[in-house]
Amino acid sequence: MLRVLTLSTLFPDRSRPNFGVFVERQTLGLAAAPGVVVKVVAPIGLPPGPLALIQHGDKLTLPLRETWRGLDVHRPRFTAVPGVGGRWHAHHLLRALEPVLDAIRDGFAFDVIDASFFFPDGPAAVALGARYGVPVSIKARGADVHHWGAMGPTATQVVAAAHAADGLLAVSAAMRADMIALGMPADAIRVHHTGVDLERFRPGDRDAAKAALGIAGATVLSLGALIPRKGHGLVLDAVAMLPGVTLLIAGEGPDRPKLLARAEALGIGDRVRLLGAVSHDRLPELLGAADVMALASTSEGLANAWLEALACGTPIVISAAGGAQEVVTSPAAGRIAMGDPRAFAHAIADVLQQGADPLAVRATAARFTWGANTAGLVDHLSGLVTRGCRVVSQAAQASSG
Repeated sequence: MLRVLTLSTLFPDRSRPNFGVFVERQTLGLAAAPGVVVKVVAPIGLPPGPLALIQHGDKLTLPLRETWRGLDVHRPRFTAVPGVGGRWHAHHLLRALEPVLDAIRDGFAFDVIDASFFFPDGPAAVALGARYGVPVSIKARGADVHHWGAMGPTATQVVAAAHAADGLLAVSAAMRADMIALGMPADAIRVHHTGVDLERFRPGDRDAAKAALGIAGATVLSLGALIPRKGHGLVLDAVAMLPGVTLLIAGEGPDRPKLLARAEALGIGDRVRLLGAVSHDRLPELLGAADVMALASTSEGLANAWLEALACGTPIVISAAGGAQEVVTSPAAGRIAMGDPRAFAHAIADVLQQGADPLAVRATAARFTWGANTAGLVDHLSGLVTRGCRVVSQAAQASSG
């Protein structure tokens, strides 16, 4: 029996149903694996004092413990002090987690801690691993390393956690290379690709899907949070160069007013539709309506949106971010474009002209299955347990010497 304590600050709840759905899906797969038992701790960071009530009242009403999609999930709160670059996030997270994990351990002697997001989860996890004498794995997904690993107040914490962990996972080979460049130990990092549900995400009737949305003709979808890093503005500028092409932008965030104003200024307000937050359950029909999924991210690990689009038979045009070259491995999958509007416009036009063979596009995502993701994670965590916690092993060697 493998008993896993999964720790992730990136995990959905009823106030944020799309938040970290890929971590949720990975954890569901792990929990369903034979001989594996999982408990989840999904901490919620809140600012101190009245700011929590003003800015995050919906999160304050969440239960401290609940059954979420069959998983036993604890949701402790920790203080996330604003304006200090995350300097004390891991410290406050650790203080909040110690009593929670002490109580969990009384009835569930977990064998390993699986930290599914690098910061602040990773530094807290290695301290907890030492506290309970169990090995720790930390997974890097993208911004958790690209952002926090480059920030002055947190970079040292991120790299130190990597060296203290018993094993590391990277969502792509490109992510692994970035981790090594930051000074993380290469021999500890294993590539662990995300998965895609090939049953839910599959090609359908594209014309019917467009009709259901009230659109017709060539359609581009840009998918993700409305933040600068996702590059929706660049895609918008590119579509402005493509007469007659409709752009759908799915997601919510602070850049929404800017994107609306930009579309009007470019004179394409009638060809751009901001859909707001779209539930994960609705993504197959949305992806199935698009002729191209375009995402101009400046930073990624390996975006689930890429794989979900391909599984729906929709080619992608993406920037050379993260694991792009591990996904776009043939012309059928789409194009990798330079990060400027003209290059994106050219790549989108090229894909539209080529015409999609949905089955050929889907085949490019076939190796990214949740089954492979689960098998890799079970093998990784089991191996850490077999080898034992580095802290305990070092202590045993010292005493025997």
